[in-house]
Amino acid sequence: MTTPPSHFKLVILGSAAGGGFPQWNCRCAVCSLAWANDPRVRRRTQASIAVTSNGRDWALVNCAPEILGQLQATPALQPREGLRHSPLKSVLLTNADIDHVAGLLSLREAQPFTLMATPGVHGVLAGSSAFDVLAPDVVARRPVQLGASFELVSGVHATIFPVPGKIALYLEAREQAEQGSLTTDREGEQTIGVELAAGGRRVLYIPGCAAMTDTLRARLDGADAVLFDGTLWQDDEMVLAGVGTKTGARMGHMSMSGPRGSIEALREVNVGRKIYVHINNTNPVLVDGSDERITANKAGWEIAHDGMEIAL
Repeated sequence: MTTPPSHFKLVILGSAAGGGFPQWNCRCAVCSLAWANDPRVRRRTQASIAVTSNGRDWALVNCAPEILGQLQATPALQPREGLRHSPLKSVLLTNADIDHVAGLLSLREAQPFTLMATPGVHGVLAGSSAFDVLAPDVVARRPVQLGASFELVSGVHATIFPVPGKIALYLEAREQAEQGSLTTDREGEQTIGVELAAGGRRVLYIPGCAAMTDTLRARLDGADAVLFDGTLWQDDEMVLAGVGTKTGARMGHMSMSGPRGSIEALREVNVGRKIYVHINNTNPVLVDGSDERITANKAGWEIAHDGMEIAL
């Protein structure tokens, strides 16, 4: 039997930031378009991706609360052998945010897979008895270290690295109590990026990033694709929209626009495809034909949507 050629395929299962789009309780200008079924916008679930090198064995990077719907919408991730089966072999977490880990609670039907995360994130999960539904004799919890390269799923190797960011929202009070302050652009285990490599191709997935550094810029250079934090168009976007008091910087996300935004920071970086993911419901780039969408596209950026496929 001839072995099919190896390839590298990535599916964006969810492309929105926490709360999805439209957010269930929001009537900001952008969400209002979605509630009205305006054809210029499309609905999005919370951010996660799936990756494979052989089309048979798949890994997730992050596990959104909508994971069941995301799996049902993706034929390649559905069972196809015997009475119980899943192509899903592993899950890698980039942090402990609710929108990245809550979906794990839905994967509790005694289906084996390996759960990978930094020791710090594993510690957060171990501290919540809710995640005990993932029985240790079924779901192996594997710590992975910053800077280490490991096989995420057959034929796909991953390297995790720190990016500026902050701990999950529900852990902030503890950090402030222990340290007396909250750091929103610290580099460590609390927020990581993932470099995925297969078949000589390289893709970087960074759904959360508070600031661009020279080290990070150098890592991105030469990548075949970069999927990058697209939470907000501008730092005070939620304040101007009247739906929040926090800036992007306070939430640990750099904005797309402005002199310190990601468009400018990566303008001269050599990347095959630049794609924004983890897009907040207030972000006007979600609207086809908006000035912000046109500006991002002219700068070489694509706006991710659920079900978007990247084949390399």
